[in-house]
Amino acid sequence: MHRVVLSALALSLLVAAGPAHADNRFFDPNSKTWVSLKMTPEMAGQIARKKYKRKLVSYSGPEEPGTIVVDTNARWLYHVQGNGKAMRYGIGVGKDGFTWKGTEKITRKAEWPGWTPPPEMIVRERKKGRKLPAHMPGGPKNPLGARAMYLGSTIYRIHGTNEDWSIGQAVSSGCIRMLNSDVEYLYEQVKIGAKVKVL
Repeated sequence: MHRVVLSALALSLLVAAGPAHADNRFFDPNSKTWVSLKMTPEMAGQIARKKYKRKLVSYSGPEEPGTIVVDTNARWLYHVQGNGKAMRYGIGVGKDGFTWKGTEKITRKAEWPGWTPPPEMIVRERKKGRKLPAHMPGGPKNPLGARAMYLGSTIYRIHGTNEDWSIGQAVSSGCIRMLNSDVEYLYEQVKIGAKVKVL
């Protein structure tokens, strides 16, 4: 039983502490040895789905019902419900140098959106040895996931992901990532014109 608890604790610490593919070690007091654990994307995704589960929470902000508030540092998105409540979702955010702050409105919504990487992203990824497509149709392998909500006239969106492990991480090029099940739920609750505050 202690080994199971220790393993679960180690897994949760690994997700919080490092990248999804890192080799990690923890000390097992039962065997008195160091144990290596390779964190796979599947393991990290499973932990993220539990840790960042959608939840109705108390909310004391001044925003009107229907407003979306993105807390970039805490990796939470709040959809304000009114009466001191908000639906809270775990998110992935922009990596270092790609975060932004401001207020926008949702100007478009799309189910299983296609993805056209911006030219600067294509150049940036090519330098890393990765070739991006000029366009990728919507579907399960598309990085925008099941739904997208477009923010003003910016290149940013609130969208799903096919990489569950990235929830709770700073890995995007500025978009707000959500679990597909969460973005599908939020998509049905949000109207065109809804205000989005990114903090």
